[in-house]
Amino acid sequence: MTNYLTEETIFSLGEVISESIAAVETSLSQPLAADVAAKVPKAAIRSSLRASTWDGVFATLFSNITGGVLLSNFLVELDASTVQIGMLASIPMVVNLLQPLGAYWADRTTSRRWYGLCVYGISRLLWLPLAIAILAFNAYSTSNQTMIIATLAALLATHVLGALGSASWLAWLAVLVPRQLRGRYFGFRNSAFSLTSLVTMPLLGLAVSHFPGGSIQGFGVFMLVGIVAGLLSLACQSRMTDVNPQARLTAPEPKSKPTADATAAFSGSEAAHTSMLKHPHFLMFLLYFGVWAFGVNLCNPFFNLYLLDNLSIDVSWVTLYNGLGAGATLLMLVLWGKLADRIGNRPILVLDGLLVAIIPLLWLGTGHNSISLWFWFPVLHLLGGGAGAAIDLCINNLQLAIAPVRHHTTYFAITAAIGGVCGAMGAMVGGWLAQSTGSNGITELFVVSSGLRLVALLPLFWLQEPQSRPLGHVWQQLKQQADYWFLGIKPIELPIGCK
Repeated sequence: MTNYLTEETIFSLGEVISESIAAVETSLSQPLAADVAAKVPKAAIRSSLRASTWDGVFATLFSNITGGVLLSNFLVELDASTVQIGMLASIPMVVNLLQPLGAYWADRTTSRRWYGLCVYGISRLLWLPLAIAILAFNAYSTSNQTMIIATLAALLATHVLGALGSASWLAWLAVLVPRQLRGRYFGFRNSAFSLTSLVTMPLLGLAVSHFPGGSIQGFGVFMLVGIVAGLLSLACQSRMTDVNPQARLTAPEPKSKPTADATAAFSGSEAAHTSMLKHPHFLMFLLYFGVWAFGVNLCNPFFNLYLLDNLSIDVSWVTLYNGLGAGATLLMLVLWGKLADRIGNRPILVLDGLLVAIIPLLWLGTGHNSISLWFWFPVLHLLGGGAGAAIDLCINNLQLAIAPVRHHTTYFAITAAIGGVCGAMGAMVGGWLAQSTGSNGITELFVVSSGLRLVALLPLFWLQEPQSRPLGHVWQQLKQQADYWFLGIKPIELPIGCK
């Protein structure tokens, strides 16, 4: 969810069906989830998963055009400041504060499908006036600052509406995707999105960079293409089996004997926020998620700015690097999904998080030279895409595993709100620091971000995930595997409870 995560995030994901995801559901939530999911026929589930993947493919194309490196390059062409670039990154996250309100409204409707179509349909159509304004930019000699403000205003309006639908959409998928299918399904689903980015991002970068009327006009033309892709995404979404949010209120309670914490979490008369206060592991997850979102977004929005502005690298090169990152994500997501099914999500977040935490430090010393252009930047994007794929996948699966089923929508909304606000604060603070500290400000952010990412991992050592392997056991298995690879010592299987 770097939906966070976002989205950003997150997101803000052809199907492969997995038979083992016990590591991502609590034993108490299984009976309740099964009762709700049992009302959806298997044929309807299969067609819904297929439609959901195509929905995500077109939505990815829409997001790649109306966000990311192309939108950053557009603002750089307009001479936007680092603070404005920070606002570009923070707006989609800070509006997640509205997700609890969206969850409240969505849970009082009788159709996940129609709620999503209305919210996201209006949200995507709001890009149309901006696309027309960009195409008319040169003809009417509009000032750069006016166009920057108009872009940020359109971004704010569209993402406000999008935030109102995010929790409902995730709760919809939580019902449609059987718990035993989630790990590898979401991993493969996200791989389809990465493949879309891998193919389209370099092509879009070349097309915009070499557009006959200039890159600004080219961006306006392809924004129209993105809007069409966004509407096709909604057409696919309309083919997914509808779910009535009211059904969860009449779902039977689990027959298994609950523990004290689970009783609080599943009480039908208890408010979601009261349940959360009695759910320490979810609170620990929120602490991790908030600090991680702040640390990551302190520098992540400025990688592309560093390449485009500080180093003056052409946008076609930058989109190529982003495409390489998407390719690495594509290759690694299925592997991470299978590994998460075996050992759980928490160990991956800790061990892979250590690698992701040091990646910003590897950007230090790069520049506009042949070694960086042909070696370091491709390697850094490949490493970031491959390692970062596990973070988004496992964060999403971890919250699905520990959030009470009866309060799914509210818990997801609160998670997104906290992550969004912390991520937005990180982006805004990063933009202010980069602008106030001069030409070396962005590289200094890389160091600070790396330190905060390491700090964010600490709550994971106290968080417990149902059926997850202990960290000590996972570390011993990795050590034995390394001994086998390099020394020829055959691994010995350790008991799961080994510390």
